[in-house]
Amino acid sequence: MTTFDDRENAFESKYAHDAEMQFKAEARRNKLLGLWAAEKLGMSGAEADEYALSVIRADFQEPGHEDVVRKLVEDLGGRSNVSEIRLKMAEFLSVAKAQLVTEN
Repeated sequence: MTTFDDRENAFESKYAHDAEMQFKAEARRNKLLGLWAAEKLGMSGAEADEYALSVIRADFQEPGHEDVVRKLVEDLGGRSNVSEIRLKMAEFLSVAKAQLVTEN
């Protein structure tokens, strides 16, 4: 292999790793967001965990995170608004990334 091939393989490996970490961070963000929303809805324990999984699944409906925002706005009704949900999404993404870094 040439140096160019080595660099290309390293770049591809880094890209794959970064994409995997972003996916994991977004899934964890959605779980944290789901647990936050479940608490607002008065859920706890297994019921809250199941609701958090439903938020994770909602993210697979379409590209981007608008499907998650839409689900939470509908589910939470007057208990929250779009601005608060987006703020929590940003907050929980930072938390999720930090958790993944400390786990690896």
